[in-house]
Amino acid sequence: PVEDDAALTYLRPETAQGIFVNFQNVLTATRRKLPFGIAQVGKAFRNEITVGNFLFRTREFEQMEIEYFVKPGADDEWHQRWIADCLAWYTGLGIQQDHLRVRQHQADELSHYSKATYDIEYAFPWGWGELAGIANRTDFDLKAHSEKSGVRLDYFDDETKEHFIPYVIEPSAGVDRAFLALLFDAYREEEAPTAEGKTEKRVVLRLHPDLAPVKVAILPLSRNQRLVPKAREVYDLSRSAGFVCQYDDAQSIGRRYRRQDEIGTPLAVTVDFQTVEEDNAVTIRHRDTMRQVRVPVPELVPALREQLKQG
Repeated sequence: PVEDDAALTYLRPETAQGIFVNFQNVLTATRRKLPFGIAQVGKAFRNEITVGNFLFRTREFEQMEIEYFVKPGADDEWHQRWIADCLAWYTGLGIQQDHLRVRQHQADELSHYSKATYDIEYAFPWGWGELAGIANRTDFDLKAHSEKSGVRLDYFDDETKEHFIPYVIEPSAGVDRAFLALLFDAYREEEAPTAEGKTEKRVVLRLHPDLAPVKVAILPLSRNQRLVPKAREVYDLSRSAGFVCQYDDAQSIGRRYRRQDEIGTPLAVTVDFQTVEEDNAVTIRHRDTMRQVRVPVPELVPALREQLKQG
């Protein structure tokens, strides 16, 4: 085959540069005042020699970046604020605080464009690894694009009547690594009691309720025809209230609890004979503690909302 560079294509190593070249367009269209940010999520590519550790190091990945434009002189303050906000984002999704750390880059690690960079790292099984980097890119990118293109990429401050090139604080994170860290942090293997008074291994995925693919499982105690219609009624009630639900009546109730534990379902609602014969109440079981509470069916929806809110 004949090789030439007529159709040579480059894969972007980051999403940031598209934001920088469109800075003036966004500024004109939105009439924003400093400080403001432009966020983007998209594919990025790296020429990794060795890939590995599941999703941690890949040649193609999903990147989240914010270019936050600030006035020179306010950059250090905004840098620290974004570090705190990014850390809070990870802990807010359920990652344990003691599994995270913030590490400042040493002088020999800094990128050519960076005044200062801090990494948020997670304690993976193979050691600490980067989840996000928050860099102070100063005015490097806007100035470089402006010089090479001849297009002015500065900002006019109405109050001070001065033109200047903004500094940029850049939080940058991988979606894949965040997903991987969340799974590592949520996965547990523990001993749990059985109905026979013994113990068995329980696999549980302690996902934050906001991240759980199924919020509520509806489980009749058995496939008994007296229970199934009521369980279907409870399922319809829960779905109509906006919960992502799963109905399951296959195998024993214990096995069904374990299945829901493994996929991270926070709450399981059990319909039993007491429900249909006596009190019209159901049992809500909490995934992490396995604690069970009895709730009347008319009060079920607010009870589920409250328990999901509490996590």
